[in-house]
Amino acid sequence: MKLEIVILAAGLGKRMHSSLPKVLHQVAGKPMLLHVLETAKQLNPRKIVVVTGHQGERVEALVSALNDPVIECRRQTEQRGTADAVRAALPSLSEDSTVMVLYADTPLTPLADLQRLLETLECDQAQLALLTCLLEDPTGYGRIKRGPYGSIVGIVEEKDCTEAERRIQEINSGIIALPSKVLFKQLPRIDCSNAQGEYYLTDLAGIIASDGGSVAAVQADDFELLSGVNNKLQLASVERIYQEMQAERLLTEGVTLADPTRFDLRGTLEHGDDCFIDINCIFTGRVVLGSNVSIGAGCVISDCVIEDNSVISPYTVMEKSHLKQRTTIGPFARLRPGNTLEDEVHVGNFVEVKNSHLGSGTKAGHLSYLGDSDIGQNVNIGAGTITCNYDGAHKHRTAIEDDVFVGSDTQLVAPVTVRQGATIAAGTTVTAEVPAGALVLTRPQAVYKAGYQRPRKEKK
Repeated sequence: MKLEIVILAAGLGKRMHSSLPKVLHQVAGKPMLLHVLETAKQLNPRKIVVVTGHQGERVEALVSALNDPVIECRRQTEQRGTADAVRAALPSLSEDSTVMVLYADTPLTPLADLQRLLETLECDQAQLALLTCLLEDPTGYGRIKRGPYGSIVGIVEEKDCTEAERRIQEINSGIIALPSKVLFKQLPRIDCSNAQGEYYLTDLAGIIASDGGSVAAVQADDFELLSGVNNKLQLASVERIYQEMQAERLLTEGVTLADPTRFDLRGTLEHGDDCFIDINCIFTGRVVLGSNVSIGAGCVISDCVIEDNSVISPYTVMEKSHLKQRTTIGPFARLRPGNTLEDEVHVGNFVEVKNSHLGSGTKAGHLSYLGDSDIGQNVNIGAGTITCNYDGAHKHRTAIEDDVFVGSDTQLVAPVTVRQGATIAAGTTVTAEVPAGALVLTRPQAVYKAGYQRPRKEKK
């Protein structure tokens, strides 16, 4: 099957009350349009046409950034309905394909439903296949009209329904598939003689049926997944449905989630066995967990690899870092991009690490900043240690070799090297290379004044 997909992304989105185009609002940290594009790509189409309109340049910029030769944009100059939007895509479509129409504000569209729709179109040799749903309360949706023997004879939008038609419970999802030759022939016949004065794509069903053509239907399994987003309430609802789906999948795969309703995955999460994730954690980008990894409450982890038997304590924030086995991090630690932590490294509370390599067994327990550093094995970093890596214009590196002891309240002014086994006394400022095995301390002589009286405020 030669498949071409049209994605409608031209809507104004007034009810979002936002300057951002509706289809660029995010679900799970990604614009809704990208969710639909990813689903569409799984059908292996030879072309995807995104129809833009309101703030089209912003939507087109997103598509252009994908640099995907399969995807192109067409502009709907006026928003005059769904049929008019598809008409804008016609110059990009061939006349020997199957065309599917999707919606950029329906980010959870299930791939399985789309596959069934295409199979039904082909197997039934229909001229049009509709994805429909049965709802107890169909208010707000177009109704599927069937004839005496169950064949579909048309779709009626709610504003055009009679009282009898309003009681129909089978509704139109909007997603359709049909041969391109049928689309080219029948689309020009759609007019705007309706309550909205718009060109409805749904009119295709009645036009094709009236010509004696076959209109098939596939009923979706879960209407919630086909709910379009028109306001922030619906956006929040779709977000929660998505997160519940991810949590259910991870639980099925063996991950322990302390509370599946307080879990957010905004990227991908790979994992080994016996992983535990506490409440209110957020994962973005690509995160990989080894086996027996524990993530404490409130952690935010982005684009990180965390290997076996590591413990991330609560409220740690980390990004673009690689943690080897048996590392312990936090609580309240921050790993900025570019870090590699070897086995059994400990980074404690209120320690920040950036663009650094920490050797196995190295510990930085409290209140320190380690930036642009190469630190060896079994190094002790005392509380309040700072690598002074920025001179106002350039970053410089600090090198600390194996078995170094760095006392509390030390400043290491980069570029600087501390050789193996050296000891830096508490309160020292290091500005030159420290030889192997040496002790360095920079303390002024203490002055004591007996009986000193501090200045006191006079009472008024």
